[in-house]
Amino acid sequence: MSMPFLTQAQAPLTCEIDAVNEYGESQKVSIPAERALTVYVDKRELVTLMTLGAHPELLVLGYLRNQRLVRDVGDVESITVDWDVGAAAVKTRHGIADIEEKTAKRVVTTGCGQGSVFGGLMDEVDQIVLPPDAHITQRQLYSLVNTIRLKETTYKSAGSVHACALFAMTAGDPEMLFFVEDVGRHNAIDTIAGWISMQDSPAVSEANKVFYTTGRLTSEMVIKSAQMGVPIVVSRSGITQMGHQVAQAVGLCAIGRATNKRFVCYAHPQRLHLEPELAGPKPRASATES
Repeated sequence: MSMPFLTQAQAPLTCEIDAVNEYGESQKVSIPAERALTVYVDKRELVTLMTLGAHPELLVLGYLRNQRLVRDVGDVESITVDWDVGAAAVKTRHGIADIEEKTAKRVVTTGCGQGSVFGGLMDEVDQIVLPPDAHITQRQLYSLVNTIRLKETTYKSAGSVHACALFAMTAGDPEMLFFVEDVGRHNAIDTIAGWISMQDSPAVSEANKVFYTTGRLTSEMVIKSAQMGVPIVVSRSGITQMGHQVAQAVGLCAIGRATNKRFVCYAHPQRLHLEPELAGPKPRASATES
């Protein structure tokens, strides 16, 4: 399979501005460098994405995959990003069949930094088959969360961004394969989908994977995770009703509120091998709770 040519047009992730603190003192602070990237497919304007620009080519590739506009990475010949004009030019090998029909229907979503998706959210969900034996232990879950905690991030220096990461499950601690931050969690997961598409290594394609996000697990986040073949998703936030319904339907283990040693497993707990002794003493119920 021929991989597409991708430019490497990473943009600065933060910028400095003058601000005033609670004491009336002037100070320099870093903020995320949000910018617009208009995507053109075969010279046809498709969408404008608001992004940090960490991996814009992978973002565009993952967006096309997750929107089901491109089935195979080999269908894309090249993605060229030019920040001088804020554009990403996608050249396909044979065009996208029925692109007008596929992009005619928009669904407004809960996604920050994106806002809409093409087509029905539930299309083809029932065709997704996730690895049946994939699992994570409670010890591995704690290791994963700690890896994220120790990661040097744009969020720590500037705030106001979402992070996503892809891990491979090993016999020991989970191995972080890819980490990305963006202004919206959907941009971040699309970038990871693009990264997966560009990998030609059996060690990556055949590994049982865990996806981590700082954002909430809405239906579209769960669907995108399942489309990537990821059977376990961990979030620092919670889950929506529709996100829970989709996770239950496709066999995806959804773990939320994962901070330090706390977590809630919302769906398919059989994929999580519990070791409750690792959680430490159970907090006492307060008088109002008893």
